[in-house]
Amino acid sequence: MKKIQPTRRSFLKTTLAAGVGPTILPSGLFGADAPSNKITVGCIGVGGHGTGHNLRAYLKQADARVVMVCDVDGKRMERAKKMVDSFYRDSGAGCAITKDFREMLARPDIDAVMISTPDHWHTLMSVLALRSGKDVQCEKPTLTIDEGKILIREVRKRNKVFQTSTEDRAIPVYHRMAELVRNGRIGKLEKIEVILPKQPKGPGNPTPHPVPNELDYDMWLGPAPEAPYTKDRVHFNFRWIWDYSGGIICDWGAHLFDTAQWANDTERSGPVEIDGKGTHWEGGLYDTVKNYDVTYRYENGVVMTCRSGNPSLKFIGTKGWVGNFGWRAELKASSDKILNSVIEKGETPLFTNPAGEHRNFLDCVKSRKDPYFPVDIGHRVSTVCHLANLSIKLGRPLKWNPVKEHFVKDDEANGLRSREMRKPWSLT
Repeated sequence: MKKIQPTRRSFLKTTLAAGVGPTILPSGLFGADAPSNKITVGCIGVGGHGTGHNLRAYLKQADARVVMVCDVDGKRMERAKKMVDSFYRDSGAGCAITKDFREMLARPDIDAVMISTPDHWHTLMSVLALRSGKDVQCEKPTLTIDEGKILIREVRKRNKVFQTSTEDRAIPVYHRMAELVRNGRIGKLEKIEVILPKQPKGPGNPTPHPVPNELDYDMWLGPAPEAPYTKDRVHFNFRWIWDYSGGIICDWGAHLFDTAQWANDTERSGPVEIDGKGTHWEGGLYDTVKNYDVTYRYENGVVMTCRSGNPSLKFIGTKGWVGNFGWRAELKASSDKILNSVIEKGETPLFTNPAGEHRNFLDCVKSRKDPYFPVDIGHRVSTVCHLANLSIKLGRPLKWNPVKEHFVKDDEANGLRSREMRKPWSLT
């Protein structure tokens, strides 16, 4: 493990406590922008989304300071370090780097971590971060149903802040849609129509390649099974391989299913019946579903369908409908009365933060309150995704008990709620 250099915050606290502080301290050490007032953040996984969305967002937060980046790909890691050092031009030691996230978790001066890795790492890294005393913002989804239950226990046991990382609850069109439905503007909700993209676009090349020098491939695999390296396996394409992800239903479904659950007032519950069908590419590397047709039924009578096509979300009730047709497209409704309706005092406002998930997370690190997409709700959304995949995988309808979180009288399906981890990795 690399020697960890003290931050300005820890150095200042130590020197002042010892009574050996300098006679004159720079003005930047005091006031709202003082290092001691900033939340220190480490970023684990700095690929396309980890850098373009998450790292950039944290650099814009005046009350946060990115002090370390981690990635198993050395090129990505160095690129992220340069970005951080360029932004903090007053930095002395510069942004620390590591390919092993455990070095980051060992630093007591890091308050929170942002995890932007492939899905098979999400829960394990989050749990280890929580156990090391960090607050956590982690990309969705979990890899399995039971992983999510373990994650909830760790967050609540340790009284930590955990943000399931998606921006949808801060996007006006989705927040507005959910509020209109929850407050009865379309009457009694009867049906939800979800359309997600059709991906992957091809079968993937399974031909092994030499591992690039900059990549720690064994650490990239982590708890996943041994597998030969091929460029179509790693980075963005992990999404289409069952060992690392649940495919497009988990990747995009975790967005639109969240708004669906939010509007249906089932965000801490879920469906009771699932019937999914799907097709896969043959003869290639990718083994997650590409075409799919899933029907969910809820205890309250609502039916939700999910099909492949052009992304959209529509809520249909007894007095009209509301939805958007296209990724984050404008809101539409069956009448202007619905579209222009005002949520009045005494109705049900839905908690959001227009400034986004990162701002919301930092605010909650300070307040110690749950963020707008807490661990419990994130787990339930991931579960909706997993239920579809398991019905498709088993080739038959499933009955689900959302209270006990198990399949009803179905040992085969219950056996798929979890997966073994490659040694030495473990959640125990």
